[in-house]
Amino acid sequence: MNHRRIRGCLLAVLLTAPWHVMGAPMPAGAADGGLFFSQDPALNANKQVVFHILRDLLEANHWELADRYIAQEYRQHNPNAADGRAAVVAYFTEVLKVRPSDIPDRLHTPVIAVLAEGDLVTVLYPRRVRDGGSEYHTTWFDTWRIRDGKAVEHWDPALLHESPELQ
Repeated sequence: MNHRRIRGCLLAVLLTAPWHVMGAPMPAGAADGGLFFSQDPALNANKQVVFHILRDLLEANHWELADRYIAQEYRQHNPNAADGRAAVVAYFTEVLKVRPSDIPDRLHTPVIAVLAEGDLVTVLYPRRVRDGGSEYHTTWFDTWRIRDGKAVEHWDPALLHESPELQ
């Protein structure tokens, strides 16, 4: 895997995404505009796993489906989260006490870009941050490593005791 190429792709996306930099609204339908599809069958399969994690688990809260998309040995690189599929499910269902809703036809989370290379899929989202009495716009990301059709590893830029506000 070429980390320089991934960094270059991320930089290109950030430099060509004026709605992100200027804080303007995302283009309508950006999450459904083919971002989670690829002509390459392996990359397409990996993007689809991430799409279902976002839509079915994180948006619709159907954590009973977690074993379809997240491996038992799931590894977190977020200082606020524990490793393992069971820990992720427990966090959302027992700590946050989320309740399932209908799984939507499309993803509702605004997405700037979805990058896939090898076994990694990175999703970039606009993020609004409040700082005292003001706010600014920046970008959040999640990266998953996919193996055998399931997420086995996850990264994001979270700091200890921080939770992103995605808008």
